[in-house]
Amino acid sequence: MAITDVPAYAHLTDTDLEEFGAALDAIRRDVESSRGAADRAYIKRAILFHRIVEVAARLVIGISKGKLGWATGTAALAAAKCIENMELGHNISHGQWDWMNDPEIHSTTWEWDMAGLSSQWQNSHNYKHHVFSNVVGVDDDLGFGVLRVTRDEEWQRGALVQPLRAVLLALLFEWGVALHCLYSVQERETTSAGKAAHRKKLVRKIYRQIGKDYVLFPALSRRRWWHTLGANIVANGLRNVWAYIVIVCGHFADGAEKFDPSVLESETKPEWYLRQMLGTANFRAGRVMAFMTGNLCYQIEHHMFPDLPSNRYPEIAERVRALCETYDLPYTTGPLHRQYWFTVRTICKLALPDRFLIATSHNAPETASEHRFRNSPRRSHVPDAAGGMRRRGLASAILALDARR
Repeated sequence: MAITDVPAYAHLTDTDLEEFGAALDAIRRDVESSRGAADRAYIKRAILFHRIVEVAARLVIGISKGKLGWATGTAALAAAKCIENMELGHNISHGQWDWMNDPEIHSTTWEWDMAGLSSQWQNSHNYKHHVFSNVVGVDDDLGFGVLRVTRDEEWQRGALVQPLRAVLLALLFEWGVALHCLYSVQERETTSAGKAAHRKKLVRKIYRQIGKDYVLFPALSRRRWWHTLGANIVANGLRNVWAYIVIVCGHFADGAEKFDPSVLESETKPEWYLRQMLGTANFRAGRVMAFMTGNLCYQIEHHMFPDLPSNRYPEIAERVRALCETYDLPYTTGPLHRQYWFTVRTICKLALPDRFLIATSHNAPETASEHRFRNSPRRSHVPDAAGGMRRRGLASAILALDARR
């Protein structure tokens, strides 16, 4: 089932684990010490580009009379909303740009263009998800409370319709996130008045969002209000689906492991780093797609360094991947379509009772544990081709295990 001993699963000794953590701490220090004008220029260009695309999109939607113009404007508006949601809203709310001390580009002042409140999302996402990533029963983002994505969650009849739930969640993602974050922040409240206050704040944000997208902009179009209304509905839907795909591919694809709550007991910083690496997955993307995902195609790097500037993830990824090779750790990545297919397969498969599943509970594509290695050779060091020493760890153990089968 879920991993109960993270270092044992990774076949790392105590010394290896300390060296591994120190190397990642060094990456953080290097990036923090080198933040400067280039990074500041990047985020300002991103904000300016988003605003230009949004204004242009709304102008095209407002003046176009044919279907091609409407489709072009709607696609551009959807792109602008994706950029604002992921490269701007998500990353700014993580505090990635707080070091600039810019009152506009700061996690305490930025409010993103979607139904949910940034402040409520920060509690659910920045704290509960990022600190306790993929810990069963602790990380509320593990299936978002509506999807069964690990066998550690008991099967219930409602799971039979979870493929449909997944489709609805994708289409209505901003609304699902808004409610998910509200419930999360309400859990911290001990009084009904406190819970009601959070609910009222969200309701006010929803009214503003609905008023902007579905009342104000259509009204500005006068007789063509239906033209603009339809464009806003479609653009929001496309943004929702894109955000859903990017997020589930980083957390529910094969290789993104799950963890038992016991791993949190006396967890050290190196063990936390290791859990973040094992519990997330990347997908390959060029510069344009990386920008459109908010650089969340580097989900592994984002989870280890959630508050470092997103434009630095590509260079961080090179060092993290080299570190994985040094310690023979898996670096889970692949094409976007494959990662998404793995996610869809997991959602559909776990809709069924466990008795219909083929893989063992300790060695399934979507969930594994250190018990999968109980008959595999322990960690050792073997000479490499240059006569030096190469570590034999998790990746080698998996190959050895597969070979015996």
